[in-house]
Amino acid sequence: MTLQQAMEQVLANGDKAFVPYIMAGDNGLETLKPIILKLQQLGVSAIEVGIPFTDPVADGPVIEKAGERALFHGVTLRKILDELKSFREDINVPLVAMTYLNPILAYGIENFAQDAALAGIKGIIVPDMPYEESKIIHPAIKAHSIALVQLISLTSPPERVKKLAKASEGFIYAVTVNGITGERSDFTKDLSAHFAHLKSLSTIPVLAGFGISTPDHVKEFGSYADGVIVGSKIVSALEQQDWTSIESLVQATKRERAI
Repeated sequence: MTLQQAMEQVLANGDKAFVPYIMAGDNGLETLKPIILKLQQLGVSAIEVGIPFTDPVADGPVIEKAGERALFHGVTLRKILDELKSFREDINVPLVAMTYLNPILAYGIENFAQDAALAGIKGIIVPDMPYEESKIIHPAIKAHSIALVQLISLTSPPERVKKLAKASEGFIYAVTVNGITGERSDFTKDLSAHFAHLKSLSTIPVLAGFGISTPDHVKEFGSYADGVIVGSKIVSALEQQDWTSIESLVQATKRERAI
């Protein structure tokens, strides 16, 4: 099943998509398997797997520190993919790699695409790769049925928004704030109109991300987007072993069902 099909299946069931972000290898690579298996047990739609990098320009302090912890433990892109391959048969939700371009180039684009597919990666997000440069990796990952998810910011000019919406695969990653990742208490007003516009430009699901940290946020964005991506709050909760908070976030995307 492709990333887009998985998202559409969630929506067809009456729920909104919930995609948690995790930093692979935070406090050791041995934590990756139990975290992924627990998250899918809670009913997430997909899992965004962060790749630690020394210059994470899109990341706020919580995710940046998690990346530093992973790097301290010697975690690399190759080790992450090898670890994912080791329990690939146990993974039943799509994985979306969030990485910067340099690790892919260092790995080798063709080798990365092949190994990522074998590891269960169904999509990839590369925040420091401009749309105009996506041809660097797109042919290779497309050959392995890996979607290239595009980020669309609030400040993107209208014509660029149209191009990004048309080019995005799997889902559109609609950034809800100006700036880096991190928990927020307030968002720009009238985001509903922004999301309605994005949905009018594309037939693939539109997910909201950056700053979402409470069940109320999840429900709010779920009222006009197709789902949410939650990063910093998930990373903080995992560090504290606070699975109750994570479960409450996931449950906020589920429609109420008759008993």
